[in-house]
Amino acid sequence: VDLEATCWDDSRDRARMEIIEIGAVEMPSANDEPTREFSRFVRPIVDPTLSDFCRELTSIRQQDVDRAEEFVSVFADFVDWIAGEAPFILCSWGRYDLNQFRTDCARHHLVLPSAFERHVNLKKHFASLLGLRKELGMERALAKAGLPLIGTHHRGIDDARNIARLAALVLPQLEAAGVIAPL
Repeated sequence: VDLEATCWDDSRDRARMEIIEIGAVEMPSANDEPTREFSRFVRPIVDPTLSDFCRELTSIRQQDVDRAEEFVSVFADFVDWIAGEAPFILCSWGRYDLNQFRTDCARHHLVLPSAFERHVNLKKHFASLLGLRKELGMERALAKAGLPLIGTHHRGIDDARNIARLAALVLPQLEAAGVIAPL
């Protein structure tokens, strides 16, 4: 999964950030190619007008989020989509995505499904498996793996597709090491 959220080029409170895009791909197993995708924009309510910085970074247009449903509805659809193929392991590039789900669920008085806590931080494991001292951003990790960036960086669905390509390298090794159990 990969999320995009409201953002600014100044030091605004991170607690004000809201999800504006959920992108996800399903990999039936660590060794399978993605089979399904989820891609939806979300209308923010705290700061409904995207900053110039946010629009430039994500390429998400104001009309994309203005036409979108609010988080409660989109998140319900995402939970239905992801739970339709249970059990699952939620994977993301870093801790940000799971934390942002927690923040937005709390903001909207929703309970984060407990299954989301079965989370793999691919960024951390990629660095560990390669013996790197520092974790790499997704774009640098792709380059390190010899994979080109596909699509537009900082677009949820495109980043989710790229993360799935990195997951295909990391997850089989985590399974082999017993860090995660095969589904």
